[in-house]
Amino acid sequence: MAGHSHWAGIKHKKAANDAKRGKLWSKIARMIIVAAKNGGGDPEANLPLRYAIDKAKAANMPKDTIEKAIKKGTGELGGVHYEEVLYEGYAPGGVAVMIEGLTDNRNRTAPEIKKIFERRGGSLGASGCVSWMFSKKGLITVDTSAIGEDELLELALSAGAEDLQNTGRLYEITCPPAAFESLKKALQTRNIPLSSAEIAMVPQTHVQVTDEETARKILGLMEDIEDHDDVQNVYANFDIPDSILARIES
Repeated sequence: MAGHSHWAGIKHKKAANDAKRGKLWSKIARMIIVAAKNGGGDPEANLPLRYAIDKAKAANMPKDTIEKAIKKGTGELGGVHYEEVLYEGYAPGGVAVMIEGLTDNRNRTAPEIKKIFERRGGSLGASGCVSWMFSKKGLITVDTSAIGEDELLELALSAGAEDLQNTGRLYEITCPPAAFESLKKALQTRNIPLSSAEIAMVPQTHVQVTDEETARKILGLMEDIEDHDDVQNVYANFDIPDSILARIES
């Protein structure tokens, strides 16, 4: 798969855009609120909350903002109600798309997501139409300049990883969710810089996208969806060659 870019790597690069930091913090705050509401305010006893806090720290969210979100979740600062929503659909080229969201009004969010799909040449599908193509996994990405592939593969497999793919810019390491914490810790202990680390919906197969115009439409759809305030995560099963991606980004 070398020389092809998955959404995991492209998304991480876009998340580094400082102009979107405020929106990113807002989304992570929702994640913290829901995790604290569902499992309490102690990250040692609440794994989803610990993941959310790790994500907040990686995004340089201020400590007091994190603490305020936890207190909102536990009800100490007044209750805020968000419910989890899941949308599935298709991007141009038959690419499968899964969307995880947190909303305070699903009657508003669903039509807005449907409109984004239609505007970008995709279609919102019925529940279950593409979820069977994805599996929940621990997903860790490492820049290919940070370490050799063979060395990383040996370390990752010994720490519980299932697979490692070289997408050209990044190594994408997948593992069962139960092995995520130990794998992450093993890499950090070796001082290997992680580009991203999350529990994600990982596609079982990929759609090769070799047409530049289709690739532009897919990326435009993904960006618009991710930019929606109620959307937490977007997953897709496309592979775009780096040569096409470079032309799109230039």
